[in-house]
Amino acid sequence: MKFGEAFSDYLRKDRERFLDKCSHVEYKRLKKVLKKCRVCRAAQQHHDEEEEEEEEEEIGRNGALDLCSFESESCSLCDQMFFTELTKEASEIAGCFISRVRRLLHPSDSFGLQRYLWRLRHCFMDDQQIMIQEGRLLLDYITMNSIAIRKILKKYDKIHRSVNGRNFKTKMRAEHLELLQSPWLIELAAFYINLSGSSIGEPGEFFRMFSCDLCDTQPRMIIMLSDCVMYEYSLTCSICLEIVFNPYALGCGHLFCKECACSAASVLLFQGLKAASHEAKCPVCREVGVYSNAVHMTGLDLLVKNRCKDYWKDRLRAERAVMVKQSKRYWELQTVTVFGY
Repeated sequence: MKFGEAFSDYLRKDRERFLDKCSHVEYKRLKKVLKKCRVCRAAQQHHDEEEEEEEEEEIGRNGALDLCSFESESCSLCDQMFFTELTKEASEIAGCFISRVRRLLHPSDSFGLQRYLWRLRHCFMDDQQIMIQEGRLLLDYITMNSIAIRKILKKYDKIHRSVNGRNFKTKMRAEHLELLQSPWLIELAAFYINLSGSSIGEPGEFFRMFSCDLCDTQPRMIIMLSDCVMYEYSLTCSICLEIVFNPYALGCGHLFCKECACSAASVLLFQGLKAASHEAKCPVCREVGVYSNAVHMTGLDLLVKNRCKDYWKDRLRAERAVMVKQSKRYWELQTVTVFGY
């Protein structure tokens, strides 16, 4: 079955209720845009045959092929409709995924009708059944849409003989729209790994999609989204080079220990990352303004606590000692400033 048919089948099936309020990639419509462009280009090619023959003769004389002339080819029609629409869809999909994961992991944050419906579902379904069902839907949602984006961009480059689709994917990553690089996907995986190790979670096919190795020299988390799609995420802090403790994901997606991130942002531990200056940069990618929307990875922290108890306790004691020392020094300076002694 071709992917277009599989994607349409996915949208038609029992996920309809879940997708009612969620955006998705308009795969068929974007394919029609590219198909129309292909017809126009075929008609244009008929008129340009003589020019192409001359170019081939010139290439033969030069003995080399100038790839840049092909790679820079673009289409005003596609560029205007295609990339604008795809950016909007990717942004909406990422927003929907984040809000759904937040609601699943922190149901107490819901309010109004959403909170009432969540409690109503618990009256008819057990907690594990609800969590597994919601988790499957979320993973299918982000996987299918990610593949759709990758396929349609590859098709764009093939039709236009360009690398604009590949460049657009790089741009999406820079704008934090790359769906499978979201820190909330790591947090979701950590939640299910913790659940599988509790008395609630029972080993099953769904729980086997997630694994975590913290004993290796390179601690990592592995998520099997499908039989052919596997992602690995490093759980090493890039500053202290240890397993992330009390981890935070910055707006750019990079993971750090809270103490390391605060040190990089030149703020005190008790002040937190929200106190960081807007000009503070990520220690890895050097992007500014990434501290204000940092995500506290509580599920990942619980995973480290359960898997590496001694390490977690040692880091907790060390962090508290640093916080006490910083607080004491801070208030001493405040006292001197106010009272002069």
